[in-house]
Amino acid sequence: MKTSVTKTSTEGNQMTIKRSTLLAGLAICANMALAPTGHADGLVEAGQLLVGSDLTYPPYDYLDDANQPAGFDAELATALAKAANLQVKFVDTRFENLIIGVSSDQFDVIASTLYVKPERAKRVDFLPYMKSGISIAVLQGSEFAFRTLEELCGHSFASVKGSAWLQRVEELNQTTCAGDEIDAREFPTAPEATQALLSGGVDAQVEDSAVLGEAARKLNGRIVMTNEDQLYPVIVALGLKKGNTELAEILENAMSVIKANGEYRALLTKYNVAAPTDGEFRAAVGQ
Repeated sequence: MKTSVTKTSTEGNQMTIKRSTLLAGLAICANMALAPTGHADGLVEAGQLLVGSDLTYPPYDYLDDANQPAGFDAELATALAKAANLQVKFVDTRFENLIIGVSSDQFDVIASTLYVKPERAKRVDFLPYMKSGISIAVLQGSEFAFRTLEELCGHSFASVKGSAWLQRVEELNQTTCAGDEIDAREFPTAPEATQALLSGGVDAQVEDSAVLGEAARKLNGRIVMTNEDQLYPVIVALGLKKGNTELAEILENAMSVIKANGEYRALLTKYNVAAPTDGEFRAAVGQ
């Protein structure tokens, strides 16, 4: 599967980095640090890659015991930066502000389990790297065992703000659940949504399957997932500012490097996720 950066279409050819003019003299480095501000001088001049990520979303994005960025996206961004001879720094940003942040140059790229959607393709350029899906969780011993979003009609659920599946819930409230709407309550972070479930404030939590699985593990089974298969499989991508072709070339080349050396495949295996096909990506952006 050949991955490509798009504006709203997929470009098939690999792009070459002009290292002699863009990256000359930069040492290979992947030291991670939190960065509070934007990148006024640009990627090449600064010699670093600023990564916007919501670090409240394990196992994809979180702070480890040493208060350092960790998870799938942190490891992927670090590997890409190293392959491009760039330093990597992370800007901890709540999910609903990520697209605004990359568009206003607060950071260079979003690496934060960003689901690919046609409306998002109008605001950012994508570099797809993972396929995921969502699940539903309830409290252990609950009378509810929701297997689909449709079964949530007349019930409430918690979810992280700005989630892609909330649009599907809005559609259900206009059709299947009309007159018996789903009460979708949004929270700034996934842990806060889980806390709403634990406190009995909602009937369920809807979230990325791996995120809910991690929460269930940490809570020793106090919450349980009730659907057998992932719902609404989605493509996950890095997000770039529209028209940032310089960075697109750098990341495209770096992705080829980590695919060739096995780092990318090792990450997919470690986190039990899959690589998207080109056809799945095209479908996700509505092509």
